Amino acid sequence: MVSIILFALLAVLGIGFFTWNILKVRQNILFGRDVNRSDNKAERWRVMMLVALGQKKMFTRPIPAILHLFIYVAFVITQIELIEIFVDGLSGHHRIFRESLGGFYTFIISFIETLSVLALVATVIFLTRRNILHIARFKKIEMKGFPTRDANTILVMEIILVTCIFTMNGADEALYLQGASHASEASGSFGFLFSSWLGQSVFSGFDAETLHTLERIGWWGHIFMVFAFLNYLPYSKHFHILLAFPNTYYSNLEKKGKFTNMASVTAEVQLMLDPNADPYAAPPVDAEPQRFGAKDVTDLTWKNLLDAYTCTECGRCTAACPANQTGKLLSPRKIMMDTRDRLMEYGDNYRKHGKDYQDGKSLIGDYIKEEEVWACTSCNACVQECPVNIDPLAIIVDLRRYLVMEESKMPVELTGMLTNIENNGAPWQFSPADRLNWKDEN
Repeated sequence: MVSIILFALLAVLGIGFFTWNILKVRQNILFGRDVNRSDNKAERWRVMMLVALGQKKMFTRPIPAILHLFIYVAFVITQIELIEIFVDGLSGHHRIFRESLGGFYTFIISFIETLSVLALVATVIFLTRRNILHIARFKKIEMKGFPTRDANTILVMEIILVTCIFTMNGADEALYLQGASHASEASGSFGFLFSSWLGQSVFSGFDAETLHTLERIGWWGHIFMVFAFLNYLPYSKHFHILLAFPNTYYSNLEKKGKFTNMASVTAEVQLMLDPNADPYAAPPVDAEPQRFGAKDVTDLTWKNLLDAYTCTECGRCTAACPANQTGKLLSPRKIMMDTRDRLMEYGDNYRKHGKDYQDGKSLIGDYIKEEEVWACTSCNACVQECPVNIDPLAIIVDLRRYLVMEESKMPVELTGMLTNIENNGAPWQFSPADRLNWKDEN
C-alpha cells in the first residue's frame, strides 16, 4: 500500500508540474500577434506527417538521421511499457499483462529492449560527437554554457533510463529463474531478447533479496527518470519532441522568398495608386496602431514564438548560412535561442509584475545586435535546412523592418539605395529618363 501511495503521489506531482509548465509556455506563445495558419488543412497534415513524423529533412545527413531515428522510435515505442508500469504502480501488481498476453507480451518487451539497445548505441555516439569529435556547429559561441550542458544532460538521462530498464528486466529474469519473481513463483525464463542473457550472465550470482532490491531500483529509477525527463523538457531544447508536430503543421506554405507585407502599408500604397481614392479620407477610428516590424517578442507572431520554443539547436541552419560561413556575426540558431530566452524572461515578468511592467529591455539591442540582422542575405538557406520547418528569416526581416521604418537605422551602404528608390524609382543613381542612355554610346 505504501508503494501505491508513493507512486500515485509521484504521478500527480510529475504530471501536475508538467501541466503547469505547459500552460506557461502556451501563455508565452500567445503573447505574439495573431496570424492565420488554418488554411489548406490537407497539405498541412501532409507536411506534418513527412517532416515531423517521417523526419524527411533529417535525412540530408543520413548517418546522424539514422542514429536520431533509433532514439526517436525508442522514445515513442517504449511508452507502451509505461502503460503497464502505471497499472502496476497504481494496483500493486507486477507485470500485470504478462499472463494474459503470453507470447505477444514477450515479443513486445523484446522489441522494446532492441530499440533501447539501439538508442543506447546512438546516445553514446552522440555524446562522442558533441564532446570528443568537436564538430564545428556544436562549438559556436551561442552553444557555450547551458546549451551544451543541456544536450549532454538529456543524453546522460537517456543512458540512465536504459540502464534502469535492463536492471529491472535482468534482475527480474534472474528472480524468475530462481522461482522468486514478483510475476510468478514458477521457474523458467521470461524469454526477453536481451534481459534473458543479462539474467543468466550478469545477475545470476546474486541472492533473491539482492535481486528484489535491484529490480525495485530499476523499476522506480525508470519511472522517476520518465517524470524527470518529462518535466525537464519545457526548459530544454528537447521540447521539440512534442512541439515539432504543431510547428510543422502550422508551417508557412508560401513559396520561399515571398515576404510578408504589412496590411497598413499595403493599404496606403493602394490608396496612392488609386486615382479615385480620397487623399483626405480619415483612417478608420477603430483601427489599432501596429508597430512597423518587431522590436520585442510581443511584436512577433505566435508562430515565430512557437518556432523559438521548437528550436532543436542542431545548428544545421547556422552551418548552411553563407553569412556565418564568411565570419559574420549572424547565426540563425542564435536568433531563435535569443528569441526564446527573451520570451521566457518577458513571460516571467508578466506573471510576476503584471502586463504593464516594463523592464527596459527589448529583443533587438539587448539580445540580438543590429549587426546580426543586417548580415542576413535573405537567401532562405536556414529555412530550407531546418528539420522542423523553423523560419529564422521571418524574425530577422521583422527586426530589420523595425530598424528602418521606426528607428531610421540602416547600414550606410543601404542609405543611398533607398534614397534612389524614393527619388528615381530604382536602386540606381539615374533618373528614369537617363537610364537607357548607355544604348546610344559607341
